[in-house]
Amino acid sequence: MKRLIEKGLMFGNLVPVTSPVLVDRYNRALRHLTGRETTLTDFHIDIAGQSPEIADELGDPLYLNPHGVNRQFILLTTEQKTAPLLEATFSTSRGILRQFIDGNEAQLFALTARDAVAGELVNSVFRLDSAARLFDIGTIRVEADTTGGAVATAARLDALIDRFRTEDDAWWDDLLIAQMIELAEETGDITRNPLKLNEMSFEQDNFWTAHFGGLYVFRGVPHPAAITMGDKASLGPLPIAYCFERGERSRIARFLMLNDLVEPIVEARGIDSAAILRQKMDFIVADIASALGEDLTGATRRDLRLLARRHVAHLPEEWHGLNDLVRWAEAGGRWPTIDSDHPAFFYTLRARAHPDADLVNMLLAELSPMDIRQLFICAKSAFYAAYAEWPEEKRAYVAHFLATEYAVDKAGARAALFGHDAPLEEPAAPKRPKPDPVDLVGPWGAVRRR
Repeated sequence: MKRLIEKGLMFGNLVPVTSPVLVDRYNRALRHLTGRETTLTDFHIDIAGQSPEIADELGDPLYLNPHGVNRQFILLTTEQKTAPLLEATFSTSRGILRQFIDGNEAQLFALTARDAVAGELVNSVFRLDSAARLFDIGTIRVEADTTGGAVATAARLDALIDRFRTEDDAWWDDLLIAQMIELAEETGDITRNPLKLNEMSFEQDNFWTAHFGGLYVFRGVPHPAAITMGDKASLGPLPIAYCFERGERSRIARFLMLNDLVEPIVEARGIDSAAILRQKMDFIVADIASALGEDLTGATRRDLRLLARRHVAHLPEEWHGLNDLVRWAEAGGRWPTIDSDHPAFFYTLRARAHPDADLVNMLLAELSPMDIRQLFICAKSAFYAAYAEWPEEKRAYVAHFLATEYAVDKAGARAALFGHDAPLEEPAAPKRPKPDPVDLVGPWGAVRRR
């Protein structure tokens, strides 16, 4: 992983904390949330205030995310809003934190000028002892205050000011006035500079979680289902009609089509579909060539084409299917048959324009793992896990490619791949629509009506 860190592909865009004042504020917040503190004098933090250096010091990668369920956070500056989220266990967490900071930026700027803001993404589940408990998570509420309780103090002062303005003879209530003066010494003039954070909550209907081997939950779609990257038998009974595992390709494809979540790349507007498919073919060639011991140092696209010719007998069906599709897109001719049973099928899709496009692209990335660029962009935890298992030749090629061809123009690459939105962060979970009636046999039933 050292190569990825050096090239800014891991732990990139974190916020440095080097000032003794900020370190002291961080420790006060850390004690407030966890009862622990750091002895480090400088470190880096993500959007939630989690630091890889402190995680290493404490020997706890989830020191701000107990049991991986209720994410805690520490804000030292509003600049954290552009940082990534480390050790993410839910796909919606970063989007929620970003929207909370954006929605309270002026207030948070004032609060963090004097103290750290500590908070939590609260739901009703505190430990996931079974996969079924995931479905008890409905609404995520954001709770936050400074370590000194400035927001709570301002709320008490606001209530006293309201009494002072509305109650008869409040002008003569010396105790009330004394209390207002005492609280105002802590908060300042809240009538001119309100210290109030907007109450924010988010419905979590469609999401990915790292728990139970990786699980996608789609409840806010007309035909709900769960999709696991592990063994669905190990999940036990779930309170959802359908659960598919990674190998059930036809059923997953049917789910995506029924809910209108995907579109073929060759039919998408505003992108160079043939170029995207050719790049995916290059990634597949690099995967096979590295496994055969080829040196990919500095390999160009021309080099990869030469390797494809040399090892054509070893290239998998994914490559041949994409090659047929590129031939059709560029030269016309017979339409290639690439159905859901074909290994190349999920490589040919991308998410449609809808609020959960990032989540669907993440799922597609895990279902087409040789596309290393989409895996890195959309499913970083899966990318890092795969990277650790790759041969050295492939690790070197992938790190070089991402650093030289993707990282130099992230927005442009995303626009070229995903076109309609090219999002840089996760959206909040959408509100749950009313589901359409489903036939009694179910959309994936084995029995057909005549």
